[in-house]
Amino acid sequence: MPFSSYTLPMDNERIREICMALPHAAETLNWGHHLVYWAGDRDIGGKMFAMTDLDGSGTGVFWFHCGAERFYELLEMEGIIASPHLARAHWVTALRWDVLRPRQVEEELRLAHSLIFERLPKRTKAILALPEKERAKVIRERKKMLAERAKLKEA
Repeated sequence: MPFSSYTLPMDNERIREICMALPHAAETLNWGHHLVYWAGDRDIGGKMFAMTDLDGSGTGVFWFHCGAERFYELLEMEGIIASPHLARAHWVTALRWDVLRPRQVEEELRLAHSLIFERLPKRTKAILALPEKERAKVIRERKKMLAERAKLKEA
């Protein structure tokens, strides 16, 4: 039987593998224990589309943006709740890894990325459209500038 990524059990590493394979995806560690996935680097105006709880201390195991059309449909499934602090923006939380089949998780993450990517500012999309070397340089310069600003605020 040929290998299929759809048969792998879901966990933080599998979610990471799926999310980071999406175009212009980036990741950060936020709030101490959440791995956050972004459509576009957050320092150039990217927006988050999914996240996982790395240490099991939060609500649920992973969260994702689902859009207004899917929000209430997903809430009808046992084991999926409206995401605390993010429900207004149509985010849901999976309470267990097995709430959705692996193929469904991958499809939901692709949809989340697509929905968020469509809503990125024109300026952000313009940077993401640059050739890789130029894009990396712009992102590096932006991060440096933000770090210098943060340093000045601390002083």
